[in-house]
Amino acid sequence: MTLFDSLAVPRPSHASPEALATSRRTPRATGLSDAFTTRVDERVLDVFARARRPDDPLELRDLWLGRVEHELGQQSYHTALAETWRGSRPLRTVEPEQVLSSRATVRFVKELFNWYFRDDLYGGLRNQAQYILSGGAVDEERWGLPHSLKECIRFALDRDWYGYSDSRGRYPAREAIAAYESARLAGVRYLPEHVAMTMGGTFAVSTIADFVLHGVSPATAPALCAVPNYPPLVETIARRHGVQLVPLDSAHGRTDIEPLIAALTPDTPLVLLQTVGNPTGAAVTEEGLRRLVRAASPSTVIVLDECHEWLGEYEERCAERAAPNVVRVSSLSKTWSAPGLKAGWFLADPAFIAEYYEYASSSFGGPPSFFYTIVEVLARMERWLITGLTEPGTGELKEFEASYGLDLETLRHAFRTYRTERLRRVSDLTALRDAATVRLADTPARVLRPHFSINTAVELPGWDDSYHCFRDVLRETGVSLFPGLLTFCFSGAVMRITTARPWQDLAPALDRLDAYLRGAA
Repeated sequence: MTLFDSLAVPRPSHASPEALATSRRTPRATGLSDAFTTRVDERVLDVFARARRPDDPLELRDLWLGRVEHELGQQSYHTALAETWRGSRPLRTVEPEQVLSSRATVRFVKELFNWYFRDDLYGGLRNQAQYILSGGAVDEERWGLPHSLKECIRFALDRDWYGYSDSRGRYPAREAIAAYESARLAGVRYLPEHVAMTMGGTFAVSTIADFVLHGVSPATAPALCAVPNYPPLVETIARRHGVQLVPLDSAHGRTDIEPLIAALTPDTPLVLLQTVGNPTGAAVTEEGLRRLVRAASPSTVIVLDECHEWLGEYEERCAERAAPNVVRVSSLSKTWSAPGLKAGWFLADPAFIAEYYEYASSSFGGPPSFFYTIVEVLARMERWLITGLTEPGTGELKEFEASYGLDLETLRHAFRTYRTERLRRVSDLTALRDAATVRLADTPARVLRPHFSINTAVELPGWDDSYHCFRDVLRETGVSLFPGLLTFCFSGAVMRITTARPWQDLAPALDRLDAYLRGAA
């Protein structure tokens, strides 16, 4: 029984000639936006002003949806919610800072996020959705796990590797992650003691928040969460401690981190920051990260969500990412298109990891041992890719345990397969993203050119509410877009489009969107 004893064939390229040709075109300049800003607009303030209990997130959700249903008129789907809105009136004056510092705001957005997926898109409105561009994930059937990694799952099954394990993860897998992450950071050498394996990115942030905040006094300064952001991540922090939302603008693919630095206090317990924004695709600069780390108190834990750092040319990552108070979170969800595996890792100071071991062993035991081999293999092969290795040698073969039964030729074939699939995947998905940007720039919309990841932010004219925009576009075109409100974009009709879909689905969806926007204009 050996690893890779079934010789894998690389997935074929799924690049459409039309998509490739479109991606090479220069987008219409007037259809592009260089800057992204988010603010708390009057529609947000009005909902908080009308709530009888502005600390009740469910009432806030129902008022928001009720206003949308009221404005939809005869197209309303939830008439009882429309009546709720019509029965409300302004009761107070609300300032933007109150919204950004309210516990109810985080839960309200998360409840609206739940409603969108559970009750609308995959609930009562499912039959309307012919083209779903709102999922936030890659089409796994075309650009899923490389075959070499699938072999690791088969191998683990055959070896019956699904028993108890170290709560931080199996040592060889952690050693492979440490070597891979060391290759990504300038002048940093990680050891297995810096690594804890987890059940995906959201779970990692949840456990880190629980571990860091469980003993923090409620009187301590709030945790800081940069927005836009992913609602489950922010909610998992808000459950443990007070949260201050900090809107970050971006321009020319770079996120301005200054508001987050300005919001720091000496007793800020935790900071959550996505190094590449969702849905903007804009990145925090390494100089910005240096300034954040140096400005924060040593007792402030800075959690960097690095899951969207792909499909782009990243500058050399700074050594400050490995500072003692920084925790770096990665997962297989985006870069390897495997959100359902719920596998990932985070890196932190060995003292932090040592304490976390006791927390993990008492709280959930440990991550699934079934996936240790796949994480080990991908970490080793990714390191070889980013260091420019073209073919493994005897040194690389020795990185694997003898019990895997590998020989040099088998390993070389597996890596060639992995390398081919990974490069094809990056090329295909980048072309789709660029082609979608070109097509969207030809419409009456304004598209923010993404520099990373698979999401594109688009501002549609004619709406001042992204959820209302979602409902209208879905009804009239059969195309589902993701409302920016669900990523804490509190103004306008900023919509997120996931471009990692087959061109035969993406192109007609963009055709329908274009025709509808032109007709509406």
